[in-house]
Amino acid sequence: MNIKKKILVAPLNWGLGHATRCMPIIERLLHEGNEVLIAADGAPLVLLKARFPQCKFIDWKGASIHYSGNMIFSMLFQVPKILWSIYNEHQQLKKIVEEHKIEMVISDNRFGLWNKNVHSVFITHQVNIISPFAEKLLFKINKWFIEKYDECWVPDYEGENNLSGDLSHPKDEYYKKHFPRNLKYIGPQSRFTKGKSDVEKKIEVVGIVSGPEPQRTLFFEKLKSDFEKIDGKTLLISGLPTLNIEHSTLNKHEIVPHLEDVDFVAALYSAKRIICRSGYSTIMDLHILGLKAEYIATKGQTEQEYLAILHQ
Repeated sequence: MNIKKKILVAPLNWGLGHATRCMPIIERLLHEGNEVLIAADGAPLVLLKARFPQCKFIDWKGASIHYSGNMIFSMLFQVPKILWSIYNEHQQLKKIVEEHKIEMVISDNRFGLWNKNVHSVFITHQVNIISPFAEKLLFKINKWFIEKYDECWVPDYEGENNLSGDLSHPKDEYYKKHFPRNLKYIGPQSRFTKGKSDVEKKIEVVGIVSGPEPQRTLFFEKLKSDFEKIDGKTLLISGLPTLNIEHSTLNKHEIVPHLEDVDFVAALYSAKRIICRSGYSTIMDLHILGLKAEYIATKGQTEQEYLAILHQ
């Protein structure tokens, strides 16, 4: 007889990708009879509340990170704020574990959510951080945090035919020797399941907007402007699942804040072209659906630049 647990799941608020890839994990936990508490903030909180109304929620704000230009340089200037946020959420977790009698914590890229009194899991596809400088130092820092957790779940295949490449599959001998010992490859995670793909291609192009601000808005405005010049039907999904945002249709150019999974999949299968960021969660979604896209990396985000080239 399986012993059911009280489990806290906490995705990073960096666009919607960390939240969406936690969805199949939450569904499995609930299916097994576990009690799941979800800690999130912003758009991920709105999205997960709509998806899992049966769960308890904690509005728990993480680090607010903005960047322009190169992400690595921008984040270096925010190191004190990031470290304080990690320390602060680590301390808050102690109170939450005690108050809610948590037995297991699953953190998607929130670095401070390990606790020696419970089984702690860290989810990431980016064990090795791509950087134009000090890459080994960043790897060591990342590894130090990862090994604070009992397990690190990598949402990818373990072998050569994988989606994340060098980010979580080391080729260099140094990284092979020093990779974290607690890695567990759990396969790609997507909220979508493959649907009927042999449908009429009624939409010229579907654009999917994602990622943190201000880059999300910049990408949205660029696609909106480009789509208005297209003669056929277009659909732009703005990546804002806020309840008070309504759909907008300008001639054949439709803009929606978000779509339910069934409608989202139907729209993607109906598209002649798909344009989106090369975020890893998006890549996993399209892989599961068996679809290709035109990936546009977020400027200065080294991980997306690498993934865009890898999947070209």
